[in-house]
Amino acid sequence: MAANQGGRTRRRLSTQERREQLLSVGARLFSDNPYDDVWIEQVAEIAGVSRGLLYHYFPTKRDFFAAVVERESERMLRMTAAVPGVPVRAQLAAGLDTFLEYVRAHAHGYRAFHRADAAGDQAVRRVYQRALAAQERQILAALAADPEFGPAFEARPEVRLAVRGWLAFTTSVCLEWLRDAELSRDQVRELCARALLGVLTP
Repeated sequence: MAANQGGRTRRRLSTQERREQLLSVGARLFSDNPYDDVWIEQVAEIAGVSRGLLYHYFPTKRDFFAAVVERESERMLRMTAAVPGVPVRAQLAAGLDTFLEYVRAHAHGYRAFHRADAAGDQAVRRVYQRALAAQERQILAALAADPEFGPAFEARPEVRLAVRGWLAFTTSVCLEWLRDAELSRDQVRELCARALLGVLTP
């Protein structure tokens, strides 16, 4: 425990806790600002750490933003993972509910994740594109294993492109929903569910 000047004690953060703190600060900053407008000094000041400590965790701003993007990607993949043996149609609404709750609860992280696509740094954009590809593979794997939709992959090669388009559609809907929550979560869920089922159903 370390003592501050007021005589109170504050708990020293573990390595993982400090890293999470820094990534949360980064998510807020990258959510509201273009990549080039975020400075490492800002992150260190908000987090209450030295710039040297921040560089100890993330050697460059590129590494830092890439870590923010990867953290959000991992969260989304965990929350939207398919349940083996359960038909896609049966778990679609519940999966979208979980995803939309994540979007609302982690709005800064979600916006920061998708800002990576506009980053001028090609290495950061590649991290983002790999993350999108992982989401696409997860959805395609669930559909391929589904008794109803699995056969469509052989008969309709455009399904893969349709899923990619649906991801882009869902992203646009969610970002707009965060800007102006005119629709309820249930309405957004139904909109996204109908869009996916529409492209999958001949």
